[in-house]
Amino acid sequence: MQQWLVGIDLGGTTIKMAFVTTSGDIVHKWEIPTNISNRGEHIVADIARSLDETLVKLNATKEQLLAIGIGAPGPVQEETGTLYEAINLGWTNYPLKQQLEAATMLPVAVDNDANIAALGEMWKGAGGGARHLLFVTLGTGVGGGVISNGTIVRGTNGAGGELGHMTMVVDGGAPCNCGKTGCLETIASATGIVRITNEKLAADEQPSVLRGGEVTAKAVFDAAKAGDPLALQIVDEVTHYLGLALANAANVTNPEKIVIGGGVSKAGDILVEHVTTHFRRFAFPRVAAGAEIALATLGNDAGVIGGAWLAKALAGA
Repeated sequence: MQQWLVGIDLGGTTIKMAFVTTSGDIVHKWEIPTNISNRGEHIVADIARSLDETLVKLNATKEQLLAIGIGAPGPVQEETGTLYEAINLGWTNYPLKQQLEAATMLPVAVDNDANIAALGEMWKGAGGGARHLLFVTLGTGVGGGVISNGTIVRGTNGAGGELGHMTMVVDGGAPCNCGKTGCLETIASATGIVRITNEKLAADEQPSVLRGGEVTAKAVFDAAKAGDPLALQIVDEVTHYLGLALANAANVTNPEKIVIGGGVSKAGDILVEHVTTHFRRFAFPRVAAGAEIALATLGNDAGVIGGAWLAKALAGA
């Protein structure tokens, strides 16, 4: 009887789930909508029911499942698996580990969603098994994960690796959802890129293909690839701050790999080339010499594979 790990990536819109072998190969993956009504009270029951239904569909049994690893959008108390706060789920001090273990009768490990994506990329993705790795995900916001000697750096209250909330603009920065101003998230996220672009378009009449169309992060990078001067200026500004942030983080952690994921990473080589240029300018030379910057390769599977890594460690598999 083949035994599987369960990897779960809990998001505000969908819950991605997978059965994964102990060597990290996905056997079956699926997703269900996230029901956030009544402050997310149905989420755990929905997960447990979906696991049972999928086992039936695959002619498998609960005995084949070793453990569950789940990533959630917020800081997590490592020992208890309590989610301090997940605004988009309606949870505050929510005992996710306790609730999910009771609902599934399986051991559960809980971590932040960016952390499990980092573990997934380390195990089966662009990290290539690197034991020292920085992961940054550029989407609607900016998330991060720091892996030191194969272990996630969680910190004293679960907020380790919050690269997106490094202050990059000390005075006069844009407000961030975290309550601060000038965070990396306000610059290098898709939202931040759109904000910067709109500000520059409004500031002068510089010709650009970005005028008159829908402004998106993809549009900015596409225009930069085509040589649009304003788009190139924006890309250089964004990657300047991102390269600086990654250099400062790398100077502390001395990683072998720096992996960039999230929707913005689909810009590809132009993003890596610009970030690398700025990173090498700001990083301690020996740190820069040891680090390779690469694009994430697992896409939406990073979270479920990283969740399976957590489950593997919990089960001792």
